[in-house]
Amino acid sequence: MQNSDLSFLEQLNQEQRAAVEHTEGPLLILAGAGSGKTKVLTCRIAYLIREKQVKPWNIMAITFTNKAAGEMRERVDALVGMGAESIWVSTFHSSCCRILRRFIDRLGYDNSFTIYDTDDSRQVMKEVIRELELDPKVYKERAILARISAAKNELQDPEAFEAECTSWYDRKIAEAYLAYQKRLARNNALDFDDLLVKTVELFEQEPEIMEHYQERFRYIMIDEYQDTNTAQFRFVDLLAAKYRNLCVVGDDDQSIYKFRGANIRNILNFEQSFPGAKVIKLEQNYRSTQSILNAANEVIAHNAGRKEKRLWTQNAEGPKIGFRQFGSGYEEAEYVAGEIRQRVRNGGASWKDFAVLYRTNAMSRTFEEKFITANIPYKIVGGVNFYARREVKDMLAYLKTIDNGLDDLAVIRIINIPKRGIGQTTIGRIGQYAGEHEISFYEALKCSDRIPGIGRAAAKIHGFTNLITRLRGAAGDGFSVRELLEMVIKETGYAEELKAEDTDESRARIENLDELIAKAEDFGKTAEDTSLSAFLQQVSLVADIDSVEEGSDCVLLMTLHSAKGLEFDNVFMVGMEEKTFPSYMAINGEDTSELEEERRLCYVGITRARKELTMTAAQMRMLRGEPEFLKASRFVREIPREMVRLERETSDTRNFLKSPQVPLDRLMGMGKADQGRAGSGERAPLFERPKQQKTGGFQMREFRVVKADHLDYAEGDQVRHVKFGVGTVQEIKDGGKDYEVTVDFENYGIKRMFASFAKLKKV
Repeated sequence: MQNSDLSFLEQLNQEQRAAVEHTEGPLLILAGAGSGKTKVLTCRIAYLIREKQVKPWNIMAITFTNKAAGEMRERVDALVGMGAESIWVSTFHSSCCRILRRFIDRLGYDNSFTIYDTDDSRQVMKEVIRELELDPKVYKERAILARISAAKNELQDPEAFEAECTSWYDRKIAEAYLAYQKRLARNNALDFDDLLVKTVELFEQEPEIMEHYQERFRYIMIDEYQDTNTAQFRFVDLLAAKYRNLCVVGDDDQSIYKFRGANIRNILNFEQSFPGAKVIKLEQNYRSTQSILNAANEVIAHNAGRKEKRLWTQNAEGPKIGFRQFGSGYEEAEYVAGEIRQRVRNGGASWKDFAVLYRTNAMSRTFEEKFITANIPYKIVGGVNFYARREVKDMLAYLKTIDNGLDDLAVIRIINIPKRGIGQTTIGRIGQYAGEHEISFYEALKCSDRIPGIGRAAAKIHGFTNLITRLRGAAGDGFSVRELLEMVIKETGYAEELKAEDTDESRARIENLDELIAKAEDFGKTAEDTSLSAFLQQVSLVADIDSVEEGSDCVLLMTLHSAKGLEFDNVFMVGMEEKTFPSYMAINGEDTSELEEERRLCYVGITRARKELTMTAAQMRMLRGEPEFLKASRFVREIPREMVRLERETSDTRNFLKSPQVPLDRLMGMGKADQGRAGSGERAPLFERPKQQKTGGFQMREFRVVKADHLDYAEGDQVRHVKFGVGTVQEIKDGGKDYEVTVDFENYGIKRMFASFAKLKKV
């Protein structure tokens, strides 16, 4: 291809070509999902060089991830040819690092500074907490670092952060922030956020350096602009101030990283920030069917804070959006597994053509188990196997130790989790003693008084072995796996530490503990052998599954956040119910922007599908082992009825689908009247007998959740539970869908349960 060849322009549609050919002044390209934005960026670079005679070294292209930068680099090299290596194609952080390596000495650092990763930062913060004599149970290093990162994203230095503090706790955070930065400077180190902060600081303090880079980068292109934070905006604003040839590409409807500091106002206010900006919308989609795009358009239209656009395509209309609602999450997972297996077995698809998308990582567990049962190869993206997650492995290690104590790896894993002050030197001496005397590590712990060099750690070791002894006693007394698990979590203070940490990660880890409790509860109800040994054997079969190599033929399981940037022929969006998606916090929060971000996340999920999209929901999910009844997500109800198909049940999937489906049109208006019925005074069963209903040429079944019109007992009465024995009713609430009963049991303490499940009998 000759340097003057512009034939690549013929491959572009009218709007894409307009974006490529508009080279001077600020430009906002609103690129809808699947509209070919990367193609536009690479063609624009080629056009600048071939038609506008711009020098390659005067062009900068920035994106967010190393993977995206690598892909863009390959495309630019292939299209531009000679001279492409002079174009800066990189991430924000690598660009800033490159600048700082040359000029950070102007800020008092040595140019050979060290970049601290997350673990390094945590170690520094531990030292800061110790130095300031803060209570580590109150001031967690992760929580403090999360606050510091958020401040840096907003370009708040320690002094500015302290000026806004209104509480004693926040002022202590400000002290820790200042001490943390001093330690970094003393160590000639920067953390990840500092790369941007210090570059902005350099530009603002050294105008000649800023002008040097303004001259160098006369044409700047930013990808995924909706994900930029305040620090990144300031960096771009300063860099583009002289020539104003700034082209940003993004989609406000796909802004889903507020929790990482992304500021959607950067893209929504682009025209105000850069007066005279031209806006070009890329609305033609090359990925999905029109049916999928129609659903996406209808959902996202409910957001107020967005720029108007509607996706369209020349692709086929395609099937309508599928929707099914099930009695529980297990039935939902059975259906998805059966549907995928059927489509692959019929020869029309491969495993890799399917993706299952969910709101939180904790939801993967039921799908992993059903896929294993159905012999479906799968891989988890953006996370690890549920049973390989740290908090789950910690709990399973406790249960293994309770079961027999012969698993040295399990004992060693938990001996200092949560931290008990038992160091590695002590653990090494115990291990040596166990080896010399040919006993297990746990047996060596029990005779730690006789081990040389243990000293004061012996008392802490006794505390650990006493805990295990108590838990073993509970197991011997017939406590269920769920009860043992709850005892471990409570007596170790594991969950309390996570709550105190109060970060996105810690909250996700608590959700995983809740999911493990739900698993244990289900095991106790459904397994023939409900012993602890049987439970550990069952989960080990899941935990030990070999990971699938990348690129192999397998179904992908991932969160909706992880799915951004990907696409699949067939997508299952699961857990589409209120309090799950959108989340409980988004529904009940005062900030409506949280709900709008959840809706954008739904839009991202819908637009991952190329050919077929199926949404599923459960009427009841187990939350911390207790059932909760849920309505279908508002996002489902925002799709017009005529755009949705009710799935046909086939003989192949009947074995996977154990519970009937609620009709979508009934579901849309479901309220208290639909959830219960008035009876004759007799206790009604939880579920009515399924009945047949003719719909659209095929049969569809439905069930309704029903509750008794009154209870046989009242507050203050003594009642008997089949498992917990005798207790006193403390409170009864009418939740609409069922009565919520709180009972103080003589031997088990206070329990809260749904009346239809509890089946309490008045004594």
